[in-house]
Amino acid sequence: MSVPVLSARGLSKAYGSRSLFEGLDLTVVLGEKVGLLGENGAGKSTLLRVLAQVEPSDGGVLDIKRNARVMMLDQRPELDPARTPREIVLEGLGAWNDAKQAYERAVEESARREGDASLVERQAELAETLERLGGWSMEHVALDVCARLGITYLDRPVGTMSGGEHRRIALARLLVARPELAILDEPTNHLDTDTIAWLEDYLVSSFPGAALVVTHDRYFLDAICDRIVELELGHLNEFSGGYTDYVGQKAEMIEHEARVEQNRQNLIRRETAWLRRGAKARSTKQKARISRAKDIIAAVPKERTERASLQDAGQKSARLGKTILDLEGVGIDLGERTLVKSLDLRLVGGDRVGIIGRNGAGKTSLLRAILGEIDPARGRVVVGQNTKIAVVDQARANVEEGWSVFDNVAGFEGAERTSGGTVPLGDKIVTLRAYLEHFGFDGGAQRRALRSLSGGERARVVLAKILKEGANLLLLDEPTNDLDTATLASLEELLETWPGCAIMVSHDRGFLDNVATSILAFEGDGRVTLYPGNHETYLRLRPPPGSSSEPPQSAAQKQGPSSDDRGGRRGGSAAAPKQGLTFAEKKELETMMDRIGAAEAKVASLAEQLADPSLYASRAGDIARLRTEHESAEGEVAVLYARWEALEARKGSKPS
Repeated sequence: MSVPVLSARGLSKAYGSRSLFEGLDLTVVLGEKVGLLGENGAGKSTLLRVLAQVEPSDGGVLDIKRNARVMMLDQRPELDPARTPREIVLEGLGAWNDAKQAYERAVEESARREGDASLVERQAELAETLERLGGWSMEHVALDVCARLGITYLDRPVGTMSGGEHRRIALARLLVARPELAILDEPTNHLDTDTIAWLEDYLVSSFPGAALVVTHDRYFLDAICDRIVELELGHLNEFSGGYTDYVGQKAEMIEHEARVEQNRQNLIRRETAWLRRGAKARSTKQKARISRAKDIIAAVPKERTERASLQDAGQKSARLGKTILDLEGVGIDLGERTLVKSLDLRLVGGDRVGIIGRNGAGKTSLLRAILGEIDPARGRVVVGQNTKIAVVDQARANVEEGWSVFDNVAGFEGAERTSGGTVPLGDKIVTLRAYLEHFGFDGGAQRRALRSLSGGERARVVLAKILKEGANLLLLDEPTNDLDTATLASLEELLETWPGCAIMVSHDRGFLDNVATSILAFEGDGRVTLYPGNHETYLRLRPPPGSSSEPPQSAAQKQGPSSDDRGGRRGGSAAAPKQGLTFAEKKELETMMDRIGAAEAKVASLAEQLADPSLYASRAGDIARLRTEHESAEGEVAVLYARWEALEARKGSKPS
């Protein structure tokens, strides 16, 4: 039987005259994972805060299961700057952490008062309590979560850390606490792709509670969600399954609504014609028909907000020169640490390079070197004479909080009192107001101050501003953070037809799969490798963890990534692949699926062992070995799949 952990009935919330939602119902049962979608500014984050009882609703009833804990990961968590990550994360263990601190105090007191039998007895009681609450391994389990989330400085005050580190610490505390309901607002922001994959697996296989998640990461929604709810025009629509299922069901719903509206319009035409013929309201039946006709005509169908359409807005681009951007032996150091040993990279028209790597690997530092904000330790950065660079950074800076949307994009305060000038849009010249409508800002929204916008709306303002200037090289640092899925899809369409080039630091695997023509991977120890194709191709081509095999193409060999074939390369002198299969290769292909199945079974077995709590309680010495074996097994699966695809591609050709 499904046990509701949270039940909301008739919730409403408004800010001034603006209603975010009204009469909203939602039930979340124990153990299920629910994704929450909605346009930027629709009220998703506000709804999460109301459900987490961080702020009150204006009306309705919210029931929480008795003794159920509801914890929320906010987009900007507030942490005590004087405390350390270790203290904050262990706080998530609740009663266990309290008992451990009491035990440590009793030990210290016992050392000062030797021979005090009451203190010895107190220590024994607290030790029994710790065992009952999970045993001494609980701290190791918590610190393992920290390691998985990239929290390395456990004993440094959090006041010295970045906003991204604060979010990872807050997420670790929540996961360690294992509440009955976790409310997660953009949990994948500031996580690298490998960590996101780990979080997906953890929520599905190791987290027993329910989760309500707002995220733009479509792969994440597909991996964890049992259902999707969408906040639209103040009400919730429900869809079963993950994001892929949602897309299909939403299309069917829109088609159904269109048919209903068409039928309504046909009925309006018939009833209007009947009224115009001079229908006499003599009988009760005729009076009822006239009343019904008026109701049908007065009924206003649900209006959907038009999706931000950025494709035309991106067609204005400064002319590209022969040289766009060349990195020649560029090395970047941070103190004694080498972030980039030596990087050669040459951009050609249409290149869209996705940059991935662990947090702190040097991705943002590379962008800063390209912009000239820091000098490379080695080599040089050559920016073309006709290259005009525009930047979207993580902070969404270069905008004025007190200015309106219109003024920010126009570039000066008080622009609202003018026309704001004109902007090239595709093959037309339009007013600035019409231009902003393509970014989802109608007349009222254009007058709103930037400080009142959601994170996604703010991101659209920054995009509108930089695209208006006609740049031909975009540097995008986590451009998908906080965007709703509709705007994200529109951004992808823009970049796919972008006449210039783009370099994109992103953790969003779906975005990189849809947009990137090559992947520049920060692989540790200053090694940066360029892989042709999108993120999916990168996963197949990268060497297994711990492998000493050479990567498929080092950045130093780069002569320009392919912009016309995500799986291919351009400008290189690689030999043509051998055609057909030899007898030995045919035999190899016949057994390949069995080998892949065995390798995947090994990965699953190791993952199951690593998820077993008893491992951390009784076999802590095996943890490092099992992790290494698990990573190696995953790498073997990737290599086998790449080999299988290569053999399949040549199977139909004649051997040379």
